[in-house]
Amino acid sequence: MAYNEFAYFYDEFNGEADYDALYGYVTDELKAHGVADGILADLGCGTGDLTLMLTQAGYDVIGIDRSEEMLSVLREKADELGLIGRLLLLKQDLLDLDLYGTIRAAVSTFDTYSHIGPLDNFEKAIRKAAYFMEKGGVFLFDMNTPYKHRNVLGDNEFTFEEEDAACVWHNHYNAADRKVEITVDIDYHETGEHFHEEFCEYTYDLATIRAALEKHGFALESVCDGETFGPLTEESQRYFFCATKQYTQLEE
Repeated sequence: MAYNEFAYFYDEFNGEADYDALYGYVTDELKAHGVADGILADLGCGTGDLTLMLTQAGYDVIGIDRSEEMLSVLREKADELGLIGRLLLLKQDLLDLDLYGTIRAAVSTFDTYSHIGPLDNFEKAIRKAAYFMEKGGVFLFDMNTPYKHRNVLGDNEFTFEEEDAACVWHNHYNAADRKVEITVDIDYHETGEHFHEEFCEYTYDLATIRAALEKHGFALESVCDGETFGPLTEESQRYFFCATKQYTQLEE
């Protein structure tokens, strides 16, 4: 899935995200595993707030997204901060990930891996990330929980009203395929233009996600609530995973 027109309003509609808490959790986990610098990939970097924070912290960040519109917004932010020469941005699908060598860590946030499905595609995306990971490398990523798909998204509709545009986000929960079918309609106030986008999000149970990680050389070390960064509860809406690579595949 690639956000197109929605990319330009992503930050406005995602305004409640606590990037400071996310950054703190991610960097604490990286440093706890001895990764205080080096090459780090942000998989599905979007408009790049976390990407830029990690760059400012001294990591050599590769920001990867399949949406040119998202990367365009990120380039503008990086230029404003004087960081444009300090990070590499790649337009790639995570199912066809192709890096130039190994990485010490990868992060993926705001449900990027929930958009990758069905299961065989999800496993392929894990395999691609694993292929470029150093032994001992850290993979930090989040996904929506089954609870969120059933009880929060479900068949609900959400309306976001901002100064420049209005967005209507409609969900349809497909229990048999474990996915939510999503439509997004955006109306610009000044021009009257209308844009329509469609995509899906998938969810898997913890055993399925653990099996996919272990199949491709990761050990799942921990899972926490991806919004509070505390313990999981029955009503947690987002998983946050920390996995470590057990060997370097590029050296096989």
